[in-house]
Amino acid sequence: MSLATLTSAALLFASSFRLAGAVAAQVFEPPSKGPLVQTSNYTSFSNNTLHNPRIVKGKAFDRIIQVWLENTDFETAATTPVFEELAKQGLLFTNYNSVTHPSEPNYVAALGGDFFGMHDDNMYHIPSNISTVIDLLEEKRISWATYQENMPEDGYYGFSFTAPNYGNSSAAPYPYYMRKHNPLIIYDSVSQDAARVKNIRTFNDFANDVVNGTLPQWVFVTPNMVNDAHDTTIDFAASFLEYWLLPLLTDKRVNCDRTLILLTFDENESSVIENTVFTLALGGAVPKKLHGAKDNTLYTHYSSLSTVQANWALGSLGRQDTNATVSNVFSFVAEKTGYKNVHVPANQTPQFNLSAVVPGALTSAKFIPFAAPNLRAKGAGGGPVFLRPGLDRRITAASLPPPVNMLALNSTTPWQMSSRTMSGKQIIPCASSACP
Repeated sequence: MSLATLTSAALLFASSFRLAGAVAAQVFEPPSKGPLVQTSNYTSFSNNTLHNPRIVKGKAFDRIIQVWLENTDFETAATTPVFEELAKQGLLFTNYNSVTHPSEPNYVAALGGDFFGMHDDNMYHIPSNISTVIDLLEEKRISWATYQENMPEDGYYGFSFTAPNYGNSSAAPYPYYMRKHNPLIIYDSVSQDAARVKNIRTFNDFANDVVNGTLPQWVFVTPNMVNDAHDTTIDFAASFLEYWLLPLLTDKRVNCDRTLILLTFDENESSVIENTVFTLALGGAVPKKLHGAKDNTLYTHYSSLSTVQANWALGSLGRQDTNATVSNVFSFVAEKTGYKNVHVPANQTPQFNLSAVVPGALTSAKFIPFAAPNLRAKGAGGGPVFLRPGLDRRITAASLPPPVNMLALNSTTPWQMSSRTMSGKQIIPCASSACP
């Protein structure tokens, strides 16, 4: 069955489902004439393009594009026709795991190597002395950006954004954009940096950057709340991929023989089963001999960090990205970089379906300060642990005080904000008593 035929089938199915409690079903509607055509459905048009003339060669790829979808069990995605067809064009990871529930902590973990105890989707910010993959990339002058569908403007700081419903003009405006799916805005080291925040960009910016030949080397893409399957179904997301991703797979400005495209999900839907998510390595950097193959190595969202580190011989964050058990490097990249993965027997797989609250700086129930990373850790890239200015190295995992239930004190972690902070770029100073 061709992908064109699958489009009609997916749209027919999409038209038949109803969201729980919704008055009318949502039907996939392309927001633009194509993924590289700017549209007023995204609120604002791009008024600038990036300038990325330098290409830093990697050992297995020169560009990585991560595309994150939402809340779907592995088998649900794996048996959806569009995903089945895509799997024939890439390498399917059959043991790739989300690291917790719900959504937001997974996004945070994939950028900073930890979710710091976060166990909800509230509005948080992480102090500027906590490092992320962006620090590691910039050390080697590797360009980067995130592109957020329906974010109204570059660097938008608000909790959400509601826009006219482009799929149904007679329906009420829709909250297409949610901050919880935009991890770089959560880290103060990016969102409160005047230069870096410009790289938190919109989908109209994506079109502009591709057309102008300035798409960065490290790219993180978040579709909106209907196109990523969060508020809809896997078939709806499949229709989005046919509209947006499939044309890009054949566009050399995006996908060349040195491009790795990682299509994944933030978490699964069923909390009673292992948190395995459908994850597919696509793009020209995936060896053709692996197209249609399956890889059962234990990977997690931390593996996206370690794989990038190994590819460009970067330093590390000294957190879960250096925990070899949960941060195996993608096999074909490990082969080219000489990194030796850890075999984890099935009966020893860590528990990724966390339901209990764990201590951390981003939980009010068991609050502890941010701890410094393990400075002696060795990551897949071989470089040193990156330390941001202002980090107190004396606060280590071993020296942390007992967790405090701040809720019992009628308070919350100092890193949680009110969701009523809807817009603007608030610079929130670090409270000295809570800083690491």
